[in-house]
Amino acid sequence: MTLFILQRLQFLIAAVIAYFCGCFNGAVIVSKYILRDDVRSHGSGNAGLTNFHRTFGGALTFVVILCDVLKAVAALLIGVWLSRFYQPGFGVDAIQPNPEQTAVLFQYWTGLFCLLGHMFPCMFHFKGGKGILSGGAIAIMIDWRIALVVWGGFLLLAVLTRYVSLGSLWAGASFPFASWYFYPEPKIVILAFLCGGLVVWKHRENIKRLLSGTENKFSLHKKKEEKT
Repeated sequence: MTLFILQRLQFLIAAVIAYFCGCFNGAVIVSKYILRDDVRSHGSGNAGLTNFHRTFGGALTFVVILCDVLKAVAALLIGVWLSRFYQPGFGVDAIQPNPEQTAVLFQYWTGLFCLLGHMFPCMFHFKGGKGILSGGAIAIMIDWRIALVVWGGFLLLAVLTRYVSLGSLWAGASFPFASWYFYPEPKIVILAFLCGGLVVWKHRENIKRLLSGTENKFSLHKKKEEKT
């Protein structure tokens, strides 16, 4: 029983740390505390990279990118580190028989909670971003093959159509299926579908605008007060 509790405590600690890593929202922090003009009061109201770039543009866009990538990297590295202390004996070990796959499970677990922190940051009234940049970093950290599927489709669709949201939807939808192909363990697949499902759900308004033909196309130049 002690071992069972210890295992669950490790997952709980990993989830809490990953969530608060995700709460470190680059778009909100840069706009609110450096520019003194909260990005969520502009455009779509989304605290993400696209809305930040369209609203403010400039070199600080790269600061937002760095923040959202590094927090995902930190969350998953912490997950891998905690997986080293995982003691076999219950639950996950029936499916994850070796340290490498246990580390992958922890990466998916911390990736999910990092996305939750990014999308619903408790210190910013639960109004965050849509998780594309952080999610892309998570895919890279987990497996370059999954990242190739996710990023390849995203870049292709975004460049050809100039709809960032269309590429984002591909990223969210393809992530669980690519994960299923390379890591066909039930717990990992469930976590992957939760991650991908969150990304797609956060783009529900974009789906409506894509279907109605009113979605905005990406431009390298900033555009004040337009939806993303």
